[in-house]
Amino acid sequence: MSLNDVCVMIPAWFGVVATVFLGLLTYEGSGSVDAGIWASVIMAIIPAHIMRSVAGGFDNECVAISCLCATFYFWCRSLRDEDSWPWAVCTGIAYFCMMASWGGYVFVVNLIGVHAALLVLCGRFSSKLHRAYSLFFVIGTSLGVRIPVVGWTPLRSLEQMGPLGVFFLLQVMQLLCLCKRQFKMSDNQFAVFRLKVFAIAGAIGVVVAAWLFQIGYFGPISARVRGLFVRHTRTGNPLVDSVAEHRATSPRAYWQFLNHMCYMAPLGFTISVFTMTEQKSFMLLYALISYHFSAKMNRLVLLLGPIAASLGGVAVAKVLEWSVGQLATFWEIFDDDYEESSGQPAAKGKPPGSKAKQAASSKEERHRENANNEQHFLRTLRDPLIKFYNESPINRKIAAGFFVVIIALCGLDFMGYCWHMAEAMSSPSIILKTRVPSTGKEILIDDYREAYWWLRDTTPEDSRVLAWWDYGYQINGVANRTTLADGNTWNHEHIATLGRCLTGSEKKSHNVIRHLADYVLIWAGKGGDDLAKSTHMARIANSVYSDVCPQGPTCEEFRVDASGIPTEMMNQSVIWRLHGHNAKPGVQADPTLWEEAYTSKHGLVRIFKVLDVSQESKTWAQDPANRKCDAPGSWYCTGQYPPVLDRLLEKKKAFKQLEDFNSGLDKDAEAYQRAYMEKLARR
Repeated sequence: MSLNDVCVMIPAWFGVVATVFLGLLTYEGSGSVDAGIWASVIMAIIPAHIMRSVAGGFDNECVAISCLCATFYFWCRSLRDEDSWPWAVCTGIAYFCMMASWGGYVFVVNLIGVHAALLVLCGRFSSKLHRAYSLFFVIGTSLGVRIPVVGWTPLRSLEQMGPLGVFFLLQVMQLLCLCKRQFKMSDNQFAVFRLKVFAIAGAIGVVVAAWLFQIGYFGPISARVRGLFVRHTRTGNPLVDSVAEHRATSPRAYWQFLNHMCYMAPLGFTISVFTMTEQKSFMLLYALISYHFSAKMNRLVLLLGPIAASLGGVAVAKVLEWSVGQLATFWEIFDDDYEESSGQPAAKGKPPGSKAKQAASSKEERHRENANNEQHFLRTLRDPLIKFYNESPINRKIAAGFFVVIIALCGLDFMGYCWHMAEAMSSPSIILKTRVPSTGKEILIDDYREAYWWLRDTTPEDSRVLAWWDYGYQINGVANRTTLADGNTWNHEHIATLGRCLTGSEKKSHNVIRHLADYVLIWAGKGGDDLAKSTHMARIANSVYSDVCPQGPTCEEFRVDASGIPTEMMNQSVIWRLHGHNAKPGVQADPTLWEEAYTSKHGLVRIFKVLDVSQESKTWAQDPANRKCDAPGSWYCTGQYPPVLDRLLEKKKAFKQLEDFNSGLDKDAEAYQRAYMEKLARR
């Protein structure tokens, strides 16, 4: 196996790790080995998990879900008994790994914080909870602040203030417990003392928080988190608003990525409700919160995958446990001494009266046990089924056989569906299948791969390609050519510069592009092509260059109306000209600025050669001395532009997001945000 093969398999191996920890988490929460095993089986194949852990996926989420499952398992393990709190050290380390891999760490720390607070409110505070949470929070946070992209946000970001508040709450609770033991207070004295301490601590906390707000210590909720509480495209950041994965999740998406777990997980949730433990309460809380937020954003179905597999495993294990238990005594129906009246097999060698009393006593004990053990899943069935179940043991065995058959059929269907989904998600995403409307024949659309291979095979190795940031990874990985922007959206200003080049007029944009790129690549298909995205390009550009759309931040002057007629600004833009070159009536790119180099078979990709490329700027960019990378305090290459573009860059104004710390929004930025949100509110 080559090194490349090993690298390709890394996401899949992380998927295996996540599966193992999910099984351990389910066992910790349910106390059932069978439930843990079934949860692992489901987690290993459920599409909500493998969509990010497929071999060759190269997505941070494949690492993050492994860290998430590990963090949750170690947290539940640290609450098992009074001697388990040292496991919280592992919780903190796993949480640090989660912080280093994905921004979803905010979900992890808040979920654990809410769980700890819930235990306190339910009167389940203990020294093990105090030690476990304190170790987790201190170790995880102290390690996490060393990650450049995270920095001090765990102590300053509003969406992470809750876990910090829980940390202080537990310290106060522990101090109260020590005082009660030290001064030997009665319950009444302790209640009064506790009320006074909380009043004083609350007053101090309010004063300190007000002072910190006054000096600008805290920043508002980030755009990505804010997007969970507002409609998609309403976050205030046009770059975040342009990402399709931030849209609300449709019911179809749940069935697509969870399949039969859509109803097995609720059954497992119901079963778990009746036998509450500290670990099980965490699983239930995880289910409720992850479902709520997954409905807000399509990509967060990924977070729902582990808990759906876990609760699905609980349901399958419980149903099979009861069914097998009933079928294991199937021989009772054929016992010669079986009594229909008592519903129990006769006990040989004992008088009838004693036998009847024993049967009645056994029946009463059974009913009492079932009443006390409310996790019995048949309590969730409707009254007619319960009546059928209680009529005789024969009916119970029929019901057991029915459940086994249903589980088997659903299991086989689930496995087949997951296998089909795995094949679909493992297929190259740049090769599409479609059917010819006239003949119904299935064909492959290979335009994207062929276009990238054309770049690889026919262009010089030092060629630079300007394209929208969505395709940067593909150009770099498949075409092996330098792209001006990849899928990293951290550099808002650079992406805005590309948006300005694509949405500006041909002549003005060419004066910039000739210093940056040798080729321009355009997606020209229907639906998700560059023309459909061009409004987002203009808005992002306008958030940095205010002269792009003088009439307003939503760039309403840059659009195509319902009849397909472009506005004047759109008609003069690079994106319109290159997209419709010789394909739309009267639309043609300026032959003195661009040369059509390649158009794919089905017209989905168009590549134009930039004429009159500045060799001086290209030589300057190739000089290693001019590469601004790994600058002190940075964690990515900030880069530099050729000096000839300084006049353009003087117009650039860094986009101040609402969550920027200590920067404060100046009057222009504040006016932009207000106008942007007001315009969107009218839509």
